[in-house]
Amino acid sequence: MSALAERLVLVSLLFALVFAGYTLAYCARDLKRVGHALSAFVFNIALPAMLFHLMSDLSGLPTVDVRLLLAFFGGCLLVFLVGRLVAARGFGLDGVSGSVFALGGVFSNNAMLGLPVARIMLGDAAIPAVALVMVFNALILWTLVTVSVEWARHGSFSWTGFARTTGKVLANPIVMGVMLGCLWALTGWEMPVSVHYGLDVLGNSTGPVALVALGMSLAEFGVASGWRLSLAISGIKLLLQPMVVWLLALALGLPEIETQAVVLLASMAVGANVYLMARQFRALEGPVASSLVLSTALASVTTPLMLALTH
Repeated sequence: MSALAERLVLVSLLFALVFAGYTLAYCARDLKRVGHALSAFVFNIALPAMLFHLMSDLSGLPTVDVRLLLAFFGGCLLVFLVGRLVAARGFGLDGVSGSVFALGGVFSNNAMLGLPVARIMLGDAAIPAVALVMVFNALILWTLVTVSVEWARHGSFSWTGFARTTGKVLANPIVMGVMLGCLWALTGWEMPVSVHYGLDVLGNSTGPVALVALGMSLAEFGVASGWRLSLAISGIKLLLQPMVVWLLALALGLPEIETQAVVLLASMAVGANVYLMARQFRALEGPVASSLVLSTALASVTTPLMLALTH
């Protein structure tokens, strides 16, 4: 079996868990609270615990080429600008709606989808690279769209908004898990065997649970609202962004594991944070909600194709 076929099979199995969760929640609407509780557990406990455990042993992990931040976020900036142009010229959207549209093309579902898929497909060796992107992801991209929206509304930038965004990012459980794990590694203390075993068991279960929880949460959204906009957002997110990130990684001469990590993260479906931003600015709520479901379904095919570029 070719490498591409193997990746397609593996990714299909992973996304099958997402669709299983979606079907379960869609068919049994009374499980809505269960889905919310499961998502909260994964985001606030399981994923932070897994990252803390992995990052607490920095000496056993490969070093990370920090130029991957230039490849990933440089790609985000370029694609965001393209998204603004498409929104204005192609759909006639105003500055606020265009900013939300463009954010959908660059903000990946890295926590509930990217991290579990990266660990299963690329192994623990890719986790430091993934964690580094995740630490800066929300801060940089939320700041980018906030600046874009405020500029569209007022023609100026607010430091108050930037400070508020920074505070939210630092309080993010995922970021806290990475930072606390790194701090533990710096102490040189040996983790108790019982704690190590418990975190290991929790970490091994996190990937499948996160994918099922993601599917259950997606069942709340439809796919009919603003399908042209949602299809455009999904196309930019799943095809253009990973291509641009891959080209930047090649130009920078990134090692293979960093290149694979940033391309995989760039190829992930639209993140739920984009919907939160759409609700905050009261712009494109329907199309963004649709893009969450649509891009997740399409990513089961496009992600392995994008990863094939890295070989």
